[in-house]
Amino acid sequence: MEHYEVIEKSLLYIENNLHERLSLETVSNSFNMSKYYFHRLFSAVMGCSLNQYTLSRRLNASVQYIQNENLSLTDIAYQLNFGTPSSFTRAFKSQYGISPSLLRKGSKSIALEDIPPVIKRPLKNINGDIVTDFTLTNFETTRISGVAFEVDIASNDFKEVIRSYSRMLVNSIDESIKSSCYIIYSNCQPNSTKFKALVAIPLDLKINLPNYFTVDVQQFFCAKFKYFGDLLDIGDVLITDFARFLKISKQEAENSDIELIQVFENIHNLDSFHIFVPIKKLPSDDID
Repeated sequence: MEHYEVIEKSLLYIENNLHERLSLETVSNSFNMSKYYFHRLFSAVMGCSLNQYTLSRRLNASVQYIQNENLSLTDIAYQLNFGTPSSFTRAFKSQYGISPSLLRKGSKSIALEDIPPVIKRPLKNINGDIVTDFTLTNFETTRISGVAFEVDIASNDFKEVIRSYSRMLVNSIDESIKSSCYIIYSNCQPNSTKFKALVAIPLDLKINLPNYFTVDVQQFFCAKFKYFGDLLDIGDVLITDFARFLKISKQEAENSDIELIQVFENIHNLDSFHIFVPIKKLPSDDID
């Protein structure tokens, strides 16, 4: 079983056993896996510990009981294995900013969250720690042509804005053209939630689209990661992966206008991609 399949099955196991005592040992035993290895694997894939994840799912389940059930708050606390009603109240308020009693009175509405998706990416074991697989490399100078746009991450639809521009470019390119696809994300301006993006291909095509540009991306030293799925759904996992990469590799992030570059091998198949993130080049990082 692939590592992501183990975690996917463990999330279902946890969800179906929130009323039971869940420990690292009980969950790992269900997969005949060492609890130490399972702990490292779970943390690497989910970006949090098993205990943190289990707590968040119990709190999520408690919302439905509070809003729809006739159970007392004390019964809910014990049924979901919070130990004591006071520990349940503290954890609930810490996560949702409101006490269970106020939620029951209808002071606020809290939406239930589905089981989070498991982000698929290659992993490696370095010095006993499991981290996302990475390569130190040069992003070579590349001329690309595409559509530039601005995105405000404070808006509710910013993900759809990025997807719509990506679809716009893809739909304008004939399927007979086999090309990679680049999405370049630039840093936000100081004190701003807006950033610039460019979705493009490494071909000098003339496409009748607004804000169409041809630019040269200069060479830079970077860390290269591979993911499967949708970058916009990875969110904090990518941030956690990069932080762990910096810690394990003893590298430093580069102060660059480019935040990261997402590269798909085939513009007509956007299922898997590489991420290139600028980092400082150390004397020992020479690439042959």
